[in-house]
Amino acid sequence: MKRETTGNRARVFTFWLILVSMMLGLSGCAKEPLYQQQSYVFGTLVEVSIYGEGEVRAKQLTGQILADFDQMHEYLHAWKPGSLSRMNEIFANAPAKAAIQPGMIPLLEDATRLSEQSGGLFNPAIGNLIRLWGFHGDEFQPVRPDPAEIAKLLRAEPKMSDIVVKGIEFHSKNPAVRVDLGGYAKGYALDVAADYLRAQGVKNALINIGGNIIALGQHGKRPWQVGIQHPRKPGAIATLELRDGEAIGTSGDYQRYFELDGKRYCHIIDPRSGYPAQGVQAVTVLISKRGNAGVLSDAASKPAFIAGKSGWLEAARKMGAQQAMLIDDRGEIYLTPAMKKRITFLETGLKLHESP
Repeated sequence: MKRETTGNRARVFTFWLILVSMMLGLSGCAKEPLYQQQSYVFGTLVEVSIYGEGEVRAKQLTGQILADFDQMHEYLHAWKPGSLSRMNEIFANAPAKAAIQPGMIPLLEDATRLSEQSGGLFNPAIGNLIRLWGFHGDEFQPVRPDPAEIAKLLRAEPKMSDIVVKGIEFHSKNPAVRVDLGGYAKGYALDVAADYLRAQGVKNALINIGGNIIALGQHGKRPWQVGIQHPRKPGAIATLELRDGEAIGTSGDYQRYFELDGKRYCHIIDPRSGYPAQGVQAVTVLISKRGNAGVLSDAASKPAFIAGKSGWLEAARKMGAQQAMLIDDRGEIYLTPAMKKRITFLETGLKLHESP
């Protein structure tokens, strides 16, 4: 299992404070049939909560989920040895061909579909830009990439549709393609885990991968209550009740970022400019029950974050997220009417704007 680095420990501790505030209400009764287990996968804290099952069975089910997460983390890792990194080596030598691991085909196809749906704002093919900005590592330092290198990658226009899969072989039409599924993998893992629990007959569970959360059933006689991380303070800025099959996810500039000359640069890169997106602290999307709710909770927030205050609403709706919220760089909050009905803010004095 992936070990924490020094920098990660600080981020995990911050998230742990938030997680504790979220879950205290869930575990107030010591005799409740609630089993919880934590781990550290996908570069973040993971927690699985199962309600209504015996401890031995719940522990076994959770152990399988966490083992699956470890395996996914290995083969979907963007820069450490694994299936995806080996594919990226082939892409870089386009039009070289190689045999593809069958399990990668549906992921690439789905990521391509979502990228096209977003109009290219969600673009996992820009891994070279992400690496250029120093975000392919467990630790990262302030960097100022050569503008000429950024411009070169922009001219190459890497996109998911450059990837060709034919039979058991794959190749890229564009050597600039480097796939980074960091904005997809956590959501995919949520869907896989939820499907597994349903197949095992589990009715009530909550799976949380670093703030990307999916719910099954409810917590006893009440819905699962989850928190939305405050982008600038420890703890949650708001809570909501997550219903059966719903998923929620947040993209923010507060976990993987660096500051240079007083300016914050986060890991969410705008594929149009080649630079980290600016003007937004966080975007949260709430996805209704559907087959790929977990994936959408991960992927749908990215285009809205990149589109910024002027285009976030259209970008979210294009991805099928009718319940969404944006916090801009001044801390002002914009949210859809549907999201406003679901959310409870934990502090007063917030400046809210309801988007039509």
